[in-house]
Amino acid sequence: MHQNDKNAPLDKDTTKIILDSISDGVFTIDYNWKITSFNRAAEEITGIRRQDAIGCHCWDVFRSNMCEQGCALKKTMDQGKPFVSSSAYIINSRQKKIPITASTSLLIDKNGDVLGGVETFKDHSVVEALRKELTGGVRVEDMVSNASAMKNIFNILPQIAESDSSVLIEGETGTGKELMAKAIHNTSHRKNCPFVAINCGALPDTLLESELFGYKKGAFTHAVKDKPGHFALADNGTIFLDEIADTSPAFQVRLLRVLQEREYTPLGGITKERSNVRIIAATNKNLTNMVENNEFRQDLYYRINVIKISLPPLRHRMEDIPYLVDQFISRLNLRRNKNIQGLSPEVLAAFMAHDFPGNIRELENIIEHAFVLCAKEFITMAHVPPSLAAESRPESGEHKNPVVAAQIKMITDALKRNNNNRNAAARDLGIHKSTLFRRIKKLGIRL
Repeated sequence: MHQNDKNAPLDKDTTKIILDSISDGVFTIDYNWKITSFNRAAEEITGIRRQDAIGCHCWDVFRSNMCEQGCALKKTMDQGKPFVSSSAYIINSRQKKIPITASTSLLIDKNGDVLGGVETFKDHSVVEALRKELTGGVRVEDMVSNASAMKNIFNILPQIAESDSSVLIEGETGTGKELMAKAIHNTSHRKNCPFVAINCGALPDTLLESELFGYKKGAFTHAVKDKPGHFALADNGTIFLDEIADTSPAFQVRLLRVLQEREYTPLGGITKERSNVRIIAATNKNLTNMVENNEFRQDLYYRINVIKISLPPLRHRMEDIPYLVDQFISRLNLRRNKNIQGLSPEVLAAFMAHDFPGNIRELENIIEHAFVLCAKEFITMAHVPPSLAAESRPESGEHKNPVVAAQIKMITDALKRNNNNRNAAARDLGIHKSTLFRRIKKLGIRL
């Protein structure tokens, strides 16, 4: 540029070169939420070419968790001020979840007129991978864990997903059985087809059959037109049958026939329809005992129990509490437009001392309860339910470090469950016996 042009504005080509040299993704939108510019880093992070992105709505390109609730760019457009979101992700062109931080501001021309909005975003995949490596925590879909038993499940999840076999998920109420079913579906070749969940214990037989298999016009009173069932809606996808143990023997016969023949007849119909779905069933009961007591059909049990996953209760994976708390807080910060940073040491100690009979669902409800009351950066004992605060008074001799106290509690509970048999306790905890011996010695646990 010539000396006498030093005060001239940068032309569009120069601006594009500058934006393409930035390592952060940058895009702009107009008032119709359509993308008007898209830099090279945005192409690399999303896997979407600039020419394919420009002119599209931003939510069609990024498919971010912010698009549903808590969109920082929408807040900027509505309120006219910049925002930062540190707990977001996008889905790239390869269907991979990419963790990002995003900052937004208004796009204003030299006359001060608002043209739209601009967002910059940074790919935190490497940081997230390093954090997992340093902490030992593993994330699969919406599940996170540092417990050995869960890590073992995560390790074989890709093979389970690829197999297309029926899966039975056992676990107490609130342990995340539906999340596990969704993780299997989302990592399988059926991921682009529907995932349909139905609670078998909530419906009587006739309603359950019509929901699953559909019905034809005139099949019963008020059936004024054909209605497809879940098997039709989930074609080529996955059906999740929750609380399978609560179904009646008559329904179990009907379901067994569908699983064996891979076809069904809608209520009031005369023609069989083909079924191409994967079945994932779940229960909070012991189906093996129910089969032995003739409370559940043995042939159906073997049909759905090709692969079994047993989810441990939260009291057997207390080391996961900090990870789960972090996940719930991040999610609620987005929904409630808050900036809560975490728990006070007293609350963490109370969580570590609590048995959580309601498992992960109970923990999530406690965090949500605290969010209603907390107006500061950290959740304190004043924000948790009174029942939890009442039982959190420390006993004499209790370790002051809540994490160490949780480790001691997990090991002593495992030893009690296995009559002080160290080998059995180690298997229960999913660790090698020598590792258990070292931890017992390090923590000073007396047997």
